[in-house]
This record gives sequence, structure tokens and C-alpha cells, in this order.
Amino acid sequence: MLTLTPTASTVIENLVAREADPGTAGLRIDSGGADSTQFAVSVAPAPVDGDQVVENGAARVFLEQNASVALADKVLDAQVAEDGNVRFAIGEQAS
Repeated sequence: MLTLTPTASTVIENLVAREADPGTAGLRIDSGGADSTQFAVSVAPAPVDGDQVVENGAARVFLEQNASVALADKVLDAQVAEDGNVRFAIGEQAS
């Protein structure tokens, strides 16, 4: 299952709180298709039927089915630039 770094969790909590109801909303990752290697990220008000929900504290991530499979053994990290732009990175989980 996808895991979140503490930094990613904090960034997700802040993004969701600015744009939606943090009690039900989360960050949604969509693969765009079974063969896609790129992911779309957006704040969603709730998971879509079939989404896998990953929670770390108050941070919630909704993974579309293909994204869930592709990211099952990965870790999500985030960085916030000085201008406020957020960049997510996907890495390998430690063995």
C-alpha cells in the first residue's frame, strides 16, 4: 500500500483544508489509464467508488484503481517551494 512521508501528510492536510471540507475530502491520484506512467493529482471532495483510501493522521489520499496498483509499493513525498508551489515525488519504500 502507498505510504506517505510526514512532509507529504502535512502538505496534503494543508492543501485539502484550503480547498475543501477536511473531514471528507482528500488528495486524489488518478493514473489516466492502465498503461499510464503519469499521474494527475487534485483535491477531491470525497473518494470515487472503487478508490483505495490511504490515511495518515488527518491526511487522506484517494487512489484510482490503476493508480492504486501502480503505487502499491511506493512512498509519496512532497516539497513546498518558496513561492508556495507544491511538488510531489514518488519513491521506493524501504525494504
